[in-house]
Amino acid sequence: MPFPNSSDLSPSSFILASIPGLEAAHFWMAILLCSVYILAVTSNCAVLFIVKTEPSLHAPMYFFLCMLAAIDLALSTSTVPRILSFYWFNAREISFGTCLVQMFLIHTLSAIESTVLLAMAVDRYVAICHPLRHAAILTNAATAKIGLVAMARGVLFFLPLPLLLLPLPFCSSRVLSHSFCLHQDVMNLACANTTPSVVYGLTAILLVMGLDAILICLSYIPILKAVLQLALWKERLKVFSTCIAHICVVLAFYVPLIGLSVVHRFGKDLAPLVHIIMGNVYILVPAMLNPIIYGVRTKQIRRRILNFIHIYNRTAHLNSYLVVGYHELWSSALRWLHCHAQGRVCCSHCNSPRDSSGERCQGCVVSDLNTLAFATGVH
Repeated sequence: MPFPNSSDLSPSSFILASIPGLEAAHFWMAILLCSVYILAVTSNCAVLFIVKTEPSLHAPMYFFLCMLAAIDLALSTSTVPRILSFYWFNAREISFGTCLVQMFLIHTLSAIESTVLLAMAVDRYVAICHPLRHAAILTNAATAKIGLVAMARGVLFFLPLPLLLLPLPFCSSRVLSHSFCLHQDVMNLACANTTPSVVYGLTAILLVMGLDAILICLSYIPILKAVLQLALWKERLKVFSTCIAHICVVLAFYVPLIGLSVVHRFGKDLAPLVHIIMGNVYILVPAMLNPIIYGVRTKQIRRRILNFIHIYNRTAHLNSYLVVGYHELWSSALRWLHCHAQGRVCCSHCNSPRDSSGERCQGCVVSDLNTLAFATGVH
């Protein structure tokens, strides 16, 4: 099949998408994006630190939560710094190799996160429907094996995506529709038959994210049956409340994923702003919301965060007292040096110059009289 002259068998770079008409606002958009990224990194690191340092949280559910935090850190860090360099420094071009690596990381990490969410659904199913067997089935060793299986599954399913794009020629238009590289976005720029890449990409998505979403929904059917069999509404709410955080995290992951897929499949005529916003939402919203959701819903994590805030406040107060004391000491020393440099007698309290008639200066005497009058009620 002959290719047009404008095609390039190995393009050196692609061009990241910008929002037409809003180039002047890139600086402020980057500040907003950077703020969300810092919040996501800080909150996910806090979850990892709390679970690591709290022995009572060394349980399968919290290990899964640590996996989510690590995945979100890796996913946001593989994309957001590059977007910020584009917005702040106008670095629009991304090399072909870097683009393929970024694409592989995004899809693989998303697949791993989907598998971990499925594992968390299984954990909730066993904990509610088979509570006596929960400790025997979901041990820490089993949790670690599930994490390794999730990694292997993500790599095996999505490693072929960049490999299928390597031999394709690309057209002269190298402008992406997002601020980062996605498989379908890069594939649409190829000037060749992309049917194998389309078929495999869709199959991988359906066999990983699609299958996981179906299994998660099916796992909640017996959970709801077990909850409804409880006699009291109070018990039903108490048991089902243990699933609320997981449901929220599942929605935070799958809703942006489905929205981005719909935009790719059917939104070719949509404004570029929609593509860019949906892409950023898909990358940052789960990373930002997951630790907040579990931080609010989990009593142990919430308590540790409050303890850290209390310790920080106490440390901040102590530091302010030390700063004030150091400032007073330094000021007193300077006044003493100034007093002796003038050859005058110094006040025994504040080291300010005084008359030779007493040990204190006039200012300290007036201050002492005012303090005494206030204490005795004499005004």
